[in-house]
Amino acid sequence: MNLKKRLQQGETLLGTLLSLPSPEIAEIMSQVGFDWLFIDLEHGPHGVLELQRMLQAMKPECSALVRVAELSEASIKKVLDTGAAGIIVPKVNSVEEAGRIVSYAKYPTKGVRGVGAARAHGYGLSFKEYVEKANEQTLVIIQIEHPEGVNHINEIVEVEGIDVVFIGPYDLSASFGVAGQVEHALVKVAIDKVEKACDKAGIPMGYFGTTPEAVKPFRQKERYQLIACGTDIGFLIEKGKSVLKELG
Repeated sequence: MNLKKRLQQGETLLGTLLSLPSPEIAEIMSQVGFDWLFIDLEHGPHGVLELQRMLQAMKPECSALVRVAELSEASIKKVLDTGAAGIIVPKVNSVEEAGRIVSYAKYPTKGVRGVGAARAHGYGLSFKEYVEKANEQTLVIIQIEHPEGVNHINEIVEVEGIDVVFIGPYDLSASFGVAGQVEHALVKVAIDKVEKACDKAGIPMGYFGTTPEAVKPFRQKERYQLIACGTDIGFLIEKGKSVLKELG
């Protein structure tokens, strides 16, 4: 069952964020038991080829949602052509931006996604089958990370084709001038406004936190169905420091 169908059935799906362009890390983390992997092309040094190698290494039961580097037709098209289950677009602040994202992610007549044989289409071998299902199955996820996006959230969630609204707590806190203070009152008020808009529109939400403690309050809320916890870099640092501490 694809990731979008699982969301529609009300499942809460657990993932983790990968910021290193490593097929081996993607392979390992896909075997740990996560439902999905958040592959970060916005801050990570990945190119499209490195992304494709990571997807090729992953266990089929684990899906990849890829944060694109920018809101552009080429960026979204190339990521989807690698076979990603969906896109995550950072810092969406307007209805116009949300509409462009949906258009770039959908084939005509619902959008303007270009047609070309790539890994997603079995390099052409399963082209017809993929194109027939892609508009329905591809996840379009937007991140709200700025006061501008918060201010326009009631209109943004009305854009047809937006599947999930994902809170970016660290960029959101930075945009309010309280970088890293994800528990700050300004951030909490902003998140509450987004939650109310998504509740009204019936749109699932997502949240990222660096630790289980950070995400547990959101996992307990029914609206939050995409939870990303921790990062590949964080896991390496934490384990390395733990080993050194134990060895004295």
